[in-house]
Amino acid sequence: MTLSVGLLGGGSWGTTVASLVARNTGVKMWARDANTVSEINTLHTNQKYLPGAKLPDSLVAVESVEECVNDIDVLVMGVPSQGFRGVLEAVKPHLRAWVPVISLTKGLEADTRLRMTQIIEEVLPGHPVGVLTGPNLAREIMAGQAAATVIAMEDEIIVRELQQLFRSGLFRVYTNNDVIGCELGGVLKNIIAIAVGMGDGQGAGDNTRSALITRGLAEITRLGTTMGGQEKTFAGLAGMGDLIATCTSPQSRNRHVGVELGKGRAIDEIIQEMVMVAEGVKSAPTVMALAQEHGVEMPIARDVHRVVVGGGTAKQAFRGLLRVLPGAESEPG
Repeated sequence: MTLSVGLLGGGSWGTTVASLVARNTGVKMWARDANTVSEINTLHTNQKYLPGAKLPDSLVAVESVEECVNDIDVLVMGVPSQGFRGVLEAVKPHLRAWVPVISLTKGLEADTRLRMTQIIEEVLPGHPVGVLTGPNLAREIMAGQAAATVIAMEDEIIVRELQQLFRSGLFRVYTNNDVIGCELGGVLKNIIAIAVGMGDGQGAGDNTRSALITRGLAEITRLGTTMGGQEKTFAGLAGMGDLIATCTSPQSRNRHVGVELGKGRAIDEIIQEMVMVAEGVKSAPTVMALAQEHGVEMPIARDVHRVVVGGGTAKQAFRGLLRVLPGAESEPG
């Protein structure tokens, strides 16, 4: 049986996933920008988000949410966190019952502190939910370079079907039943990537970067397991894998924000220049609220939060991190 797919979101990762799925089955992609829709359908490119990449001729873009979702078998959400609920509300009247909904978004809803799959469950009760996440830099995948990702769902039968839907060539897809852990890994690593970028922007070395990534993973794991994720998830693709890619790649939006902060630039100025959303900036206050609520110490995330909300500079944060007196490696700090 061939499954038809609707994908909402015309950014770099949404377009990449739509391109991968289009090799396996029919896919319709919705984008807010009418010019993007026209460009995808006529030129088979999306120069704003994926400059130089050629998209499959079979990928069809549409301007209407209803047209994208009314007769599909699988819905994929590639919308930034702040617009996620609104788009789901627009989807609700047109989506058939029991259609699985998969999130690509690595963020949290600011006012509710909910993960994206929780929002899906709230707005579309009864639909199987899941998340596709991992160390996936869109431009590398579009260039045909090997990559691996994780699809996480509680239903083992549905997740096996969807595994086949997303896998393509050198893009390997693994399954996992830890939705909470996989989703939180994708959210929390963005904060650590900003911290690593702040160090890089101030000329920190490889040793410093490695220490920040490792201690950052400890923070992610502490909060993630306290919130219900499985510890082994954070040692896998959705945890350590995604963290390494986001903290070290020049293509990483969150690392870029950190680098520019490290150079002394203001956060508003950096964000204004960016075409795509750096989810870590939006998530930082929410993550700190969750850490406080669950009684989890996150010194690296705390310093990033201070800088992105204007309570300090990257230089002060970096000095603070280096001055922290270490205890046992298993302890916070």
